Amino acid sequence: MDITAVDSPLARRMAEAIIVGFNRHYGLIREYARAAKGLFEQADWRGVQARVRERIRSYDDRVYETAELLRDTFGADALDDDVWPQLKLFYIGLLINHKQPELAETFFNSVSSKLLDRKYFNNDYVFARPTVSTEYIESDPPTYSTYYPMQQGLRSAIRQILLDVGWSLPYEDLDRDVACIIRSIRRHLKEWPKPEVNAQIQVLSPFYRNKAAYIIGKVVNGHQEYPFAVPVLHNDKGALVIDTILLDSWRIGLLFSLSRAYFMVDMEVPSGYVKFLRSIMPTKTRSELYTMLGLGKQGKILFYRDLVQHLRHSQDQFIIAPGIRGLVMLVFTLPSYPYVFKLIKDVFGSSKEIDRATVQAKYLMVKQVDRVGRMADTLEFSHVALPKARFSEELLEELRTLAPSMIDEEADKIIIKHLYIERRMIPLNIYLDRAAPEQIDAIVGEYGTAIRQLATANIFPGDMLWKNFGVTRYGRVVFYDYDEIEYMTDCNFREIPEAPYPEMEMSGEPWYSVARNDVFPEEFSAFLLGNPRVRKAFLAQHRDLLSPRFWQEKQRRIREGHLEDFFPYPESIRFCNVFGSA
Repeated sequence: MDITAVDSPLARRMAEAIIVGFNRHYGLIREYARAAKGLFEQADWRGVQARVRERIRSYDDRVYETAELLRDTFGADALDDDVWPQLKLFYIGLLINHKQPELAETFFNSVSSKLLDRKYFNNDYVFARPTVSTEYIESDPPTYSTYYPMQQGLRSAIRQILLDVGWSLPYEDLDRDVACIIRSIRRHLKEWPKPEVNAQIQVLSPFYRNKAAYIIGKVVNGHQEYPFAVPVLHNDKGALVIDTILLDSWRIGLLFSLSRAYFMVDMEVPSGYVKFLRSIMPTKTRSELYTMLGLGKQGKILFYRDLVQHLRHSQDQFIIAPGIRGLVMLVFTLPSYPYVFKLIKDVFGSSKEIDRATVQAKYLMVKQVDRVGRMADTLEFSHVALPKARFSEELLEELRTLAPSMIDEEADKIIIKHLYIERRMIPLNIYLDRAAPEQIDAIVGEYGTAIRQLATANIFPGDMLWKNFGVTRYGRVVFYDYDEIEYMTDCNFREIPEAPYPEMEMSGEPWYSVARNDVFPEEFSAFLLGNPRVRKAFLAQHRDLLSPRFWQEKQRRIREGHLEDFFPYPESIRFCNVFGSA
């Protein structure tokens, strides 16, 4: 339909109302990002965490506000079959010179989902496909700043990059840090490449997360590009220090792992940032990058479009995920696609004293805390339509038996009403079954380190069984089963009291009272350390995890307000460890 042929004042006013709602939403997103700079300068780390939580809730709040405005202002007319396609066309017209058209299209879809039946979720009514190009959108100021080391010298260019950020705090020793950067680059490259006429350094505006700021960019020299990321921290006197420089694309990619908290960065044109980041991390999908930039809804819609495209070009079936089946979640996978799909069962195992709302609250909690690289992020979807022919009979039977309220069956589709999607990993119990002796030592060490880091971040996993952890392609242990997680500060870590009579220790029933949040670390060994090889590796590295004192000391530090440092790179490459303090 030609936009100029449409003449509907109602559709035009509705389109304008939705774009106003979106602009308000994105304006608030940029306010959160701009506030991150001040919070970093003030070392207000609690404030950073609060802004992250607020930003996550902000999107749904703005969508709800806009949908309610349309209902209240336009009533039943807003749902007319003839109005909505015209509304979409007017909306497209409002996006022609917009700086965030892809996000505005997604916002339109979110509002539509609150007002329209699922049968309208096609490209006539919503943006099933993107309509407005994000190529070559001009940003003011430009997406990245450019420096020319051939004109001003490399040392001077690096120094200027660090100063141009404009932080109000001084550097502890800027000349020392610049020298460490140059020495690290020289070690990495082995020898300096011959400078080409186009030699330049391109730098994005700073990224903020937890207690660090990151300067991210690349060096362009001829046809070669060299990525880098520079973490900036506070020292104990409140001055700035350069902690290290990351020069490998894969290591920079770990900064953007979905097992970590999202970044805050002020972006007028987010598609420009995503394009730049993909140039230095080509294995990252646009979905992952939008998500890590705090634009989770955009990440979700891109993921779903990628999944639909994959289904068109593959033939395998959804199957029950390998491994021990959970008591709360029904988990399935598509072997040719590196993700697992999880939905909450209707009836839980007898040992689980929780309900659906509690499980959903636990998954939301994981989005709002610092995941410290040890908890898998999840994409949460509602009313997902998948081709019925792609479901194995075994999986269909499992869905009909264990989660019938969570699915609707149509002639050719299965509609899953509520679904979580996570990156697929090797379950730790399966990894241990297949591991060589030397691998057991390393992975048990990783498991214990993951437990320690989660505890330091105020997270107690609850169910610490091996099956609830996965191993990533980089050999990192990540927790992914959240139905029993608790804040550390909500737990009561106790020693098992001595039995009044020796015979009572042989009883299957405890001789002591147990409250809901009581935890007895001494019991961990009974269900974790049955394998002698695993037991030996665990006791050699993490024996203290079996003592209440470890957990109580963590609680004490958390309650006293200590926020520990978590480095998304090895301690061994920090400048203080490579070059010393001088």
